Amino acid sequence: MEDESTLTPESTRNNLHEGATSERIELFVSLIGRHQNQIHRYLLSLVPNLHDADDLFQETNLFLWREFYRFQEGTNFVSWGCSVAFHEVLAWRKRKSREKLIFTDAFLAAVSSELISGEDRLEERSQALASCVDKLPPHHRDLLQMRYAERAKVGDMASKLGRNSEAIYRMLSRIRHVLFECVNRRLEWENN
Repeated sequence: MEDESTLTPESTRNNLHEGATSERIELFVSLIGRHQNQIHRYLLSLVPNLHDADDLFQETNLFLWREFYRFQEGTNFVSWGCSVAFHEVLAWRKRKSREKLIFTDAFLAAVSSELISGEDRLEERSQALASCVDKLPPHHRDLLQMRYAERAKVGDMASKLGRNSEAIYRMLSRIRHVLFECVNRRLEWENN
């Protein structure tokens, strides 16, 4: 079987997979839903125009769907998606070669490499943060939920909890510091 990282948009334009099982369809929808922001951010960093990046994102998603039968569960979907996006950008550049501002292939490859490694580090930090949040006492998790998930204002939180705003600010600051230290310890431990 061909390695999915070597597939290019041009090599498989007409290669639709037939008879996809509902499990594979659900897996695709789950993976693309979970990672579409990362792939879109990656494209935005390589293409100077939001409209072009959006078009390339759609082309990338189409390619990922067409070739999903080749994807092996457990491998890095983001890496595959970014590789496909990179090839979509190269093909787009060929079509746009008459425009004045075009990055060199070497520049794009360097940016691509840096972004992929950055996404991996961001994903590691995100997983470590989730683990650290799970270790917090319930009332601290509730404060984080109110402030960041529900986007509550500190004054509203203080009124709801019967405290003053300054106390809420101090508590959130301490929680953020604890999480920062926990994430750093966890990543250091995992990388050693």
